[in-house]
Amino acid sequence: MDDKKKYMKEAINLASENLNNNQGGPFGAIVVKDGKIVGRGVNKVTTTNDPTAHAEVVAIRNAAKTLNSFNLEGCEIYSSCEPCPMCLGAIYWARINMLYYAGTKDDAAKADFDDSVIYKEFCLPKEKRFIPSSQMMRDDAVKVFEEWIKSDHKIPY
Repeated sequence: MDDKKKYMKEAINLASENLNNNQGGPFGAIVVKDGKIVGRGVNKVTTTNDPTAHAEVVAIRNAAKTLNSFNLEGCEIYSSCEPCPMCLGAIYWARINMLYYAGTKDDAAKADFDDSVIYKEFCLPKEKRFIPSSQMMRDDAVKVFEEWIKSDHKIPY
């Protein structure tokens, strides 16, 4: 079995174990760097009451802690399912180089994990989205950005 299949099997096994242990949803993910697993994650939304505790986010947090870095360049992530919009955003923010996934978002939707409403919302103008939003106090917020720009203590990311 080649390494990619071995890593994907590990992600799928994590999803299966999580389901069988009744610890959360049927999702698993691993982060790999230089041929070594540096992060593992399973869906922990219901056990931690954390709506962001998806398998990919948990695996990224674990890898960042292991590598002592928020920048996961040089890493690959293997997910038992195509990532939702939040997880995909986290993968981009972490600067992971490659994403491999097994099940699709349509497979997840059939199991009542349907992200289609979120994808549709992103395409709508703000005023037509399901969750209303209102901008306020922009000038105050911009001042903080201006301070950041001038700061000698910033760590770019």
